[in-house]
Amino acid sequence: MSAYTALARASYKASVRDATTLFFTFAFPLVFLVIFGLIFRNQEVAETGHGYIDFIAPGVLSWGLASAALFGVSFTLMQWRHDDLLRIIRLAPTSVWSVVGSRYAVALAIGVAQSLLFVGVAMLPFLGMRPDSKWPLSLPMMLLAVTTFLALGLIVGSRADTAEAVAAIANCIVVPMAFLSGSFYPLELMPGWLQGISRALPLRYVNDGMAYAFTGFGTMTDYLVACAALIGFAVVFAVVGVRTFRWSRDS
Repeated sequence: MSAYTALARASYKASVRDATTLFFTFAFPLVFLVIFGLIFRNQEVAETGHGYIDFIAPGVLSWGLASAALFGVSFTLMQWRHDDLLRIIRLAPTSVWSVVGSRYAVALAIGVAQSLLFVGVAMLPFLGMRPDSKWPLSLPMMLLAVTTFLALGLIVGSRADTAEAVAAIANCIVVPMAFLSGSFYPLELMPGWLQGISRALPLRYVNDGMAYAFTGFGTMTDYLVACAALIGFAVVFAVVGVRTFRWSRDS
């Protein structure tokens, strides 16, 4: 068994072992979806032909994907370093890319499962989401979302040494970003200066891409800009994450 395969298997077991982690990965976004869906049930957005749920669901899904990728890799790296597993892995020897790559494979699998479950629930009759014919474009956007926030989680997981620190840092990143990027509140209703700030946040571009894929809202140019922006964020975060990666608490 290769180091990559062994690490991927260990990452998978770490991800599914904890019931609390599974709840916040899969169930928590669904709670928000159901709440918003019931509040705006059977209401349509004027002149679009879409219900409110069609616009709400992509934003909540984007937040869910970002949170799962960020928290997942952050907690895993922190725990492995705390238990000195990373020190042992390094002596194997194994490269940092094998560690990150194995976690990336698991994050993608979780992201796919999370998205399928989320969209399946959103399309149930009591919520009534109706995806646009462009919905396949959500797949590359999901890939870019997981990649970007996993790279960001690499930074958080490399610097935080306790579960409390990971939770505090990750929440300080994801929660404000969700509100400022339009996951829970339409950007069009925000002041212009806040809309400007949102353009510096990666979740804004995930929301834009998902909205276009599921509702057709925006243009193909907007979608491509969102893809390019996320690629840029992912590269920057990955470079910083690899440079700041720590194999042990003493390094």
